[in-house]
Amino acid sequence: MQVNNRLFEIVYILLQKKKITARELAEKFEVSTRTIYRDVETLSRANVPIYATQGKDGGIALLDRFVLNKTILSEEEQNQILFALQSMKNVSGQDEKGVLEKLSTLFNKAVSDWIKIDFSGWKKDSAQKARFDMIKKAILNKSRIEFVYYNSNGEKSKRIAEPLQIWFKDKSWYLMSYCKLKEDYRIFKISRMKEIKMLREHFERELPKEQKDKARDFKIISLKLEISKDVAYRVYDEFENEGIIKNKNGDFVVKVEYPENEWVWSYVLSFGEYAKVLSPKKAKEIIKEKLQKSLENYL
Repeated sequence: MQVNNRLFEIVYILLQKKKITARELAEKFEVSTRTIYRDVETLSRANVPIYATQGKDGGIALLDRFVLNKTILSEEEQNQILFALQSMKNVSGQDEKGVLEKLSTLFNKAVSDWIKIDFSGWKKDSAQKARFDMIKKAILNKSRIEFVYYNSNGEKSKRIAEPLQIWFKDKSWYLMSYCKLKEDYRIFKISRMKEIKMLREHFERELPKEQKDKARDFKIISLKLEISKDVAYRVYDEFENEGIIKNKNGDFVVKVEYPENEWVWSYVLSFGEYAKVLSPKKAKEIIKEKLQKSLENYL
């Protein structure tokens, strides 16, 4: 259980039971009593009127005057909190569920199961879900991770990184992190990260806003593609409507922008005979060269 969730649960328990021992809390959360007393100090610094007493009738309690005031949040804010926790529950499936149920009770609201996120493919495979769970845990615990990475050219390298943020961008998941090998911020495509291990090495690095914005500054290429009506299902699945023009013969002209890297050429080639690059000229030449090299494999 993450620290923030445990702190909320402690307050919730004390609102119900009035007093409880550190040992009982430690057993419930499977942590040491020292950790529980640290949690008490954290809550106290956050102006929660919590205190601990020693002796036979001692324990941890809240001052009688303390009430968890839900009225400080508007109706919309309460809904936003519940919706956010609902999406987090679908990503992790564990820690956030208990908090979601408690807050929905506190707010006297039914929780709408409005989102379902499944990291696995159609084939049953728990590896992808396990990979995300590991990265999420490392980000929240601020623990370094070690993994094997394959770049877009298929080159293999071993990395140690400080994971900072998961991105979902253009149908793919990425990890924004600080790479110890490169001594700089790097973006890793999660599907190319293999053999991920969480290390017992803590870090304090945060993601500076200016660095995050800089990391998003990819070199972009604008493509104009002609795509056959025979793969219309891909056109509507993979492109936005405003970039699609349907010709009289049923074929399509698609305008799209992508990061200019090896992936985009592989993507265009994945359409095979059903797509043609109309512009820019540079892209047409690159695709032509790759097709010629591919043909050489069959000579």
